[in-house]
Amino acid sequence: MSTYLVTGAAGFIGSALVRLLASGGAARVVSVDALTYAADLERLRPAGAGSGHRFVQLDVNDQAAMLELLREEQPAAVIHLAAETHVDRSIDGPRQFVQANTVGTFNLLEAVRHYWWDLPAAARQAFRMVNVSTDEVYGALGPTGMFDENSRYDPRSPYSASKAGADHFAAAYFHTYGLPVITTHASNNYGPFQFPEKLVPLALSRALAGESVPMYGDGMQVRDWLHVDDHARGLLAAAQRGAPGATYLMGGAHELPNRVLLDQLLACLNEVAPGARDYRDLITSVADRPGHDRRYAVDSRRAEKELGWHREVAFADGLMATVRWYVDNQKWVRSVTERYDLGRLGLGGAAGAQS
Repeated sequence: MSTYLVTGAAGFIGSALVRLLASGGAARVVSVDALTYAADLERLRPAGAGSGHRFVQLDVNDQAAMLELLREEQPAAVIHLAAETHVDRSIDGPRQFVQANTVGTFNLLEAVRHYWWDLPAAARQAFRMVNVSTDEVYGALGPTGMFDENSRYDPRSPYSASKAGADHFAAAYFHTYGLPVITTHASNNYGPFQFPEKLVPLALSRALAGESVPMYGDGMQVRDWLHVDDHARGLLAAAQRGAPGATYLMGGAHELPNRVLLDQLLACLNEVAPGARDYRDLITSVADRPGHDRRYAVDSRRAEKELGWHREVAFADGLMATVRWYVDNQKWVRSVTERYDLGRLGLGGAAGAQS
């Protein structure tokens, strides 16, 4: 039975991957997380606590402890998702993002490099590390076109710059040391268990509370929406079938302006949990984020061709299922937000937040 080590495992995407791995029963999973504010162990509960799943509270910046854990667990693959991810928070506190995302990835690469080098030849040949990045490192697109594996890096926020730095270190470790690193870039994720500072869960929580639903600027920023379970399947495919040194992009092939996304999301909420008024009336324009990228879209053809990856969740079905999950799990939403201020970040003023 192969062992997979997942960093950032108690986060939104990491936990979806852990649940996927645990559900198959054919792999052992070691979940690693520092348990910062957006992490929550409840996300990992479906993975169980038996011999097939182990949770370790550990910061990837602790290089010595990470190396010790790697040597103890002997994973066949490391899938690295540990990161600070909220753009607005990076505007207010960029240093934390550099430390967590860029320096953290460097420290993990060092630990993995020493672990990998000492493996027997066959295990060293089979080993893979997946560095999970974002489409935001490429900057903004115009009205047409898509990012692909050859797109130029052009980060526009401290968050995307910190992730770009991590990607460059990952590429350098492949070229310099031969470490079999694969980098992936995905478009905006949505689905269950997402921390409520992000656009979809924030809008749902505020609407259910009868509060205004913030929309940045004119709401015409275009994002491509990918269900988190489809992303998790893509990450597993990259770990199992990806070529060392390769880059793979994964998108939902479903672009929407934020204002249209909010309209569709709250229309679903009208159906699932009808209120005294149309929830869409709560959408309120607020000051835009500084440097807000206008459009993202990614070309997934390489991942589809080389990894055999494909999307399984139709957007309309995924959106409705996500709304139902948040309505049914408001207790979880309250439990993770009661220890965190969801007030507006990045501008030092008005209420609201989104990504």
